[in-house]
Amino acid sequence: MLLQGSLTTFRRRCGKPGCRCAEGDPHESPALRFTEDGRTKTLTLTAAEVAEVTAALARYEQARAELDAQAGAGLARLRESRATRRSPR
Repeated sequence: MLLQGSLTTFRRRCGKPGCRCAEGDPHESPALRFTEDGRTKTLTLTAAEVAEVTAALARYEQARAELDAQAGAGLARLRESRATRRSPR
């Protein structure tokens, strides 16, 4: 699985007067933020999903880096072939 986005942590207060968050220690929830159809979306994650999502985000970044490297090499080859066509014989 590959995922594009970023892992973030929501911090919020539930509003219950007797809760620990009323004193300033907010509840925390891991979440995945991503863009879909030009809009930023958020998926709240369970603790069990965090490791899987972190690994999927890392795989995406690795694949993107590999594609960027291949695209750079392709551009360099194109420039090289154009330069050799232009050079005087």
